[in-house]
Amino acid sequence: MTATGAAGSKFGPKILTSRFGLDQSWTLKSYLADNGYEGLRKALTLTPEDIQQSTLAASILGRGGAGFPAGRKWAMVRKAEPLYLVVNGDESEPATFKDHALMEGDPHQLIEGVLICAYAIGAAQAFIFVRGEMALAQERVQAALNEAYGYGAVGANILGSDFSIDVVVHPSAGAYIAGDETGMLESLEGKRAFPRIKPPNYPAAIGLYGAPTVVNNVETLSNLAWIMRNGSDAFQALGDGASRGTKLLSLSGHVRRPGNYEVEFAKVTFRELIYDPELGGGIRYDRQLKAFIPGGASSPWFGPQQLDIFMANEKVGEAGSMVGSGAITVMDETTCPVRAGWRITRFFHRESCGQCTPCREGSGWLEKIMRRIEDGQGREADLDLLMDVCDNISPGVRWPPAQTTICPLGPSIPSSIASGIRMFRDEFLDHVRDGHCPFPPDLLPASPAYA
Repeated sequence: MTATGAAGSKFGPKILTSRFGLDQSWTLKSYLADNGYEGLRKALTLTPEDIQQSTLAASILGRGGAGFPAGRKWAMVRKAEPLYLVVNGDESEPATFKDHALMEGDPHQLIEGVLICAYAIGAAQAFIFVRGEMALAQERVQAALNEAYGYGAVGANILGSDFSIDVVVHPSAGAYIAGDETGMLESLEGKRAFPRIKPPNYPAAIGLYGAPTVVNNVETLSNLAWIMRNGSDAFQALGDGASRGTKLLSLSGHVRRPGNYEVEFAKVTFRELIYDPELGGGIRYDRQLKAFIPGGASSPWFGPQQLDIFMANEKVGEAGSMVGSGAITVMDETTCPVRAGWRITRFFHRESCGQCTPCREGSGWLEKIMRRIEDGQGREADLDLLMDVCDNISPGVRWPPAQTTICPLGPSIPSSIASGIRMFRDEFLDHVRDGHCPFPPDLLPASPAYA
């Protein structure tokens, strides 16, 4: 997992990844050498209300996918004790790997952000929920937390103040659905990760153990130390519109330089991300762009005509998709849209918790029909059948999606299927008429000269 250099670039400063690549960047010694925990020290001289106002002024949107303003989320918490903070590090969506890198490369930055948030909201305890398969991330976050306890930044009377809190690292059981905020709370309570019905179970009102709870993403909280050191105005000065600060983007697929790239929010287009030599470096083997997924596997696809859209929540939303988790997957001209859509659908079908009928049954039907078409055994009527089943899961098959299920997993399923049919209907029909997929599994050239 790569990221651009610490000094920044023409695409903006480095807030989150400035320390990536430093020798043992995950250790306390390395962190303290670069103003580590100075943001927390400053926060402890302020009132919790001052920090909440500073976060509101910074206009930091949640980086987990929904894009809800962090400051507003904190302000909505029911006034009751105890109050909990839960950090969502259950990054399980295909092609999303930014939080993974943050936890492995700079865990103290995350822990400092957790402590600042906990102080601001008056949390009694904090939990860092890490995806079960991320063994190294779990190890480094736990090791960093042990170091922070030894340093006096966690535990009783933090850094000589009156503020005390314990932080617990909790590995998930590996289920994608545990990344849903209420499914995660169920998992933390030792139960199966079944998302809760909202209302009344909004975490801000009834969360972990029935108490008010703030749930924030790893990337969101990793910004807080920088904001405390540099001020909310400095963060607000970056980006545009509602999309402020920087954004860590996970670029994958058919590009020369896949990896994590931190760029100034709302100031970089998809064309720049994919083609600029400093970022994606262009399509591998000098092929043509066919389509790309702009915001994670659950988002509608874009085509070449959307390349010049700026990566801002509102701009991408107006175009009919989302920035989401910041995962961009590039597909070149050799990509089979049926195969791509089927694989995404298969993932969601396997990860459905089975609690809601439209998701449990509909995802399986869609996966079987897509596989049938991919294998050359489909019928022309299958295209309408696919859209009909999608409509039953998410009425109107539109974006933002309508919801018939407790959590957003169900409405996420139609995106890749509807995008594939709407953009590449003829290629779906080719599978039916020719009796096989027109795209062989391996179309890479024999020579890696253009890799």
